[in-house]
Amino acid sequence: MTTRAALLRRAERHTPLLLAGLVAAGTWASATGALGVRSPLPRLLVLAVALASGAATVAARRWPLVTAAVIGWVVLAAWPAAVLASWRAGVGLRGRRLAGHLLGAGLVALAGVVVGVAVGGERRLTTATGANATALFAWVVVFPLLAGLWIQARRDTLAALRDRAERLEREQEARADRVRAEERARIAREMHDVVAHRVSLMVVHAGALEVTAADTATVEAAALIRTTGRAALTDLREVLGVLRQPATGGTPLPAAGLDAVDDLVTDSRAAGLRVDRRDEGTAGPVPGAVARTVYRVVQEGLTNVRKHAPDAAVTVRLRHLSDGIEVAVRNGPATRPGPALPGAGLGLVGLRERVELAGGRLSAGPTADGGFLLRALVPVEELP
Repeated sequence: MTTRAALLRRAERHTPLLLAGLVAAGTWASATGALGVRSPLPRLLVLAVALASGAATVAARRWPLVTAAVIGWVVLAAWPAAVLASWRAGVGLRGRRLAGHLLGAGLVALAGVVVGVAVGGERRLTTATGANATALFAWVVVFPLLAGLWIQARRDTLAALRDRAERLEREQEARADRVRAEERARIAREMHDVVAHRVSLMVVHAGALEVTAADTATVEAAALIRTTGRAALTDLREVLGVLRQPATGGTPLPAAGLDAVDDLVTDSRAAGLRVDRRDEGTAGPVPGAVARTVYRVVQEGLTNVRKHAPDAAVTVRLRHLSDGIEVAVRNGPATRPGPALPGAGLGLVGLRERVELAGGRLSAGPTADGGFLLRALVPVEELP
């Protein structure tokens, strides 16, 4: 298909020269008797008219071609330039200009009849009798004109169909965007009605327990639950705010920078995990998207530890490299099963997609000592 398209484009570039050659050759053949009436005029004059007719076909305006057609028909009874002029009139003229072309062509045909009668002989017999003059006018003027009108009508129809298809495509895209926006708003409403309501109740009950509890451990646990719940509500409101924005705009999620990893470690320690934070290398400027990805890797790793190995020792390591950040969350073997927390089982799948979209790599699996290692390498350069 590519070769065919290239050949068509090359042919289109050379079409004017091809038409010029055909008109010049056809005029010569018509005036010398091969394709028309033999002219008694000198061959040098015939050649000049043929070359001028060919040159007129490549002119930017149509009057040179019309002039060549008039001269060729009246002087030599040559038809190629007249056929091409009629075809172009059908393609490009409408209304009064088209009627003017027909009137002019009729006058030229009448002049050709007069010249044929005056010259006599073969030309009079071929071009000046009533039946032959009518047939020649139809073949030289009417039929090429109708062909040009049909071609232009087909072009106009195709252009209208193309415009209609493009308009329908734009309308379909607009409807799809509207449906997506409505679906995002519906999801945001349902999340707010269900999740936010339940988390709010959890925060309220934790606050009440913090006030009424007698022992210090219960007060601290209730305070941690209340603080974590309030943070979850804040994150949920930010996510809902993004969902309510149009798909092409909206406010991006706030950057969860590398400093927020310390908050994750602190909260996990307060929840009873034995977490050790280690940093290697020299930290440089980190783009917001990279920092959010690192944050989510650490968050997912600590969440999995709380679910499956809450009594295991955990190491969170951030290694700053020249071209990225390597983050690893490793825990030892669990001595008792974790609490039965609800989950969809898609945390690592979504995390892998996030890391790969950032241009990085993620691996997760058990270690030789029975623990688990979650490791990701995230490049520092943000993707365009």
